[in-house]
Amino acid sequence: MNPKFWRHALRTASVLVFLLAWQAGSVLNARYQYLNPILFPSPLDMVRAAYDEAVQGILWGDIGASLARVFQGFGIGAVVAIPLGCATGYFRRLEDCVDPIVELFRPIPPLALLPLFIIWLGIGEMSKVLLIAFSTFFPIFLNTTEGVRSIDPIHLRAALSLGANRSQIFTNVIIRSALPSIIVGLRLGFALGFFVLVAAELIAADSGLGYRIQESRNFFLVDRMFVGAAIIGVLGFSFNYALRRLEDLLLRWRTTIVQAQA
Repeated sequence: MNPKFWRHALRTASVLVFLLAWQAGSVLNARYQYLNPILFPSPLDMVRAAYDEAVQGILWGDIGASLARVFQGFGIGAVVAIPLGCATGYFRRLEDCVDPIVELFRPIPPLALLPLFIIWLGIGEMSKVLLIAFSTFFPIFLNTTEGVRSIDPIHLRAALSLGANRSQIFTNVIIRSALPSIIVGLRLGFALGFFVLVAAELIAADSGLGYRIQESRNFFLVDRMFVGAAIIGVLGFSFNYALRRLEDLLLRWRTTIVQAQA
């Protein structure tokens, strides 16, 4: 049997076992009242709540609003971080100029700047999008810079010996060698962007998954709170999976090298 099949089967089985255990725990809690049943909804309760929101059109609107914000912020952060990270890792003088500024702002939690973004930009979309861009910039930039710095010098000398010029070395050797680190930075940045997005929507939004979680808390709709959190997890997992598949597609040469060495 294909080992990849068994791996996927095991991963799927672990999720199913977790959901069944959760459902069983919720049923037992409803019978013996260990906790208030309202505070411990079952997966079936969440499915019913998600279905009601989907029929009303609320769920799709919230998902669309949150995805639009996170993709815009993530896109801005990536467009700035990747070129700047490549240049900073390649040019030592530029690193001396950029690195101190990055290290000065990097320890600041993005949520600490949320009130300032709201004061500057209001409670509209721009404040949330730019806050997400700010938060996603740092993991993407740092991973990109480290990927460029850690290139094997043998690859550079081999390209020079074959007559490659500076531009060809940068695009065909440095960028490709740093690509695994860049993709890791993208995965980390997107996850952090979702974290910041939900926090921003809890405070200053009238739509989105974070806003819906806050509204459900006000009306004590715990099952709908779980629905919002679960959808955020599914969206984050899906995008991370897509990036993993993109990594496998772009870096097929790594598999070939590993197989040749084996």
